[in-house]
Amino acid sequence: MSCMYCDAQNEKRQSILIEVGSLKYSTLFILKNQNHKGRVVLALNTHRQEVYEMTEEERNGFFADVAKVSKAVAELYHPDKINYGIFGDGVPHVHMHIVPKYKDQLQWGHFFWDQGLDEVILSDEEYAQMKQQFKDKLGI
Repeated sequence: MSCMYCDAQNEKRQSILIEVGSLKYSTLFILKNQNHKGRVVLALNTHRQEVYEMTEEERNGFFADVAKVSKAVAELYHPDKINYGIFGDGVPHVHMHIVPKYKDQLQWGHFFWDQGLDEVILSDEEYAQMKQQFKDKLGI
């Protein structure tokens, strides 16, 4: 089985993510399900299953990319808080969900979880605008 983050042609990847572009240590994706407006995923450019497998340089660089992307999310979407999640049970490649949360909206005060929720799918134009905003903000 191929890794969806390593294989740009992976059908699952294409069905749930939109690639924005690469930073030094990671690649940024917009999650098509925008039930948390501005939600993105950042995947390490090197295939690693666990954080402890990363070199010190990769680990420091990846988390620097996380900080850069989360700042862009904050500036573009003005959330009240950003949640971060590294899971990997279903996709064993180091990646982080960066999830803006808004007071008195979906799952405020609780961890983010998609199961059982309706998906919020945007228009192609809205995804293209999001992608361009991230590219401009991050210089990628």
